[in-house]
Amino acid sequence: MNYFHYYSEIEDRFQQLRETGGFLLTPLDWALIETWKQAEIPLEAVLEGIDRAFEKRRKRKRQFGAVNSLAYCAQEVVETARQMAEGGASNRETQRDSGFQAGEVEDYLRKQAARLTNAAADLPGAPRQVLEESAASLNALADQTAAEDDPDLEAVEQRLSIIEKRIIAVLTQAQTENDLFGLRQEMDRQLAPYRRKMTADQISLLEKQYFERAALEAAGVPRLSLFYLH
Repeated sequence: MNYFHYYSEIEDRFQQLRETGGFLLTPLDWALIETWKQAEIPLEAVLEGIDRAFEKRRKRKRQFGAVNSLAYCAQEVVETARQMAEGGASNRETQRDSGFQAGEVEDYLRKQAARLTNAAADLPGAPRQVLEESAASLNALADQTAAEDDPDLEAVEQRLSIIEKRIIAVLTQAQTENDLFGLRQEMDRQLAPYRRKMTADQISLLEKQYFERAALEAAGVPRLSLFYLH
């Protein structure tokens, strides 16, 4: 298990336990995974929390409907992470081995730069300028990565995070009141069945991640993190 497989491992486990391989995670689900990543919840804690949530469901005499969101598992994930922290469990997520082949990171960065350039062509003013500048930064980062025998992937990830935050800021600024209202209604609809499973802080962070992801998707802008390389 390595650091850059956080998203895919969680998605795979949820699909396996739900027994529907074709089930696609919702924007709310992806936002929730990001809140766990930002909170530095170890991957093994998330996976075990998902396992526990489904195990408890199987033991119930009556089961109502299908599990349609990772939010169903949120309470168990947080509790499992707390127990692991108290028990001094190791965090495999901090391992440095990325599992990437030589040239993969460079190719990924150039591909994302091209996607930013394409997205910029459909945007006006400040958003276009920021996306074009970000594409240039990605290409420069790709050049740097290609020139190093053993590139520091943590430093690359930090740089990508900075670039993405700048993009999100300008895209959010460009959204209209109606855009934000529609997103709020859709998010509240998806989150309603699971609010009681989360704390106010968890919900607040989830809402932030949801709006950021929605701003990127609406503009056709890809996520930049190396988490999305595979």
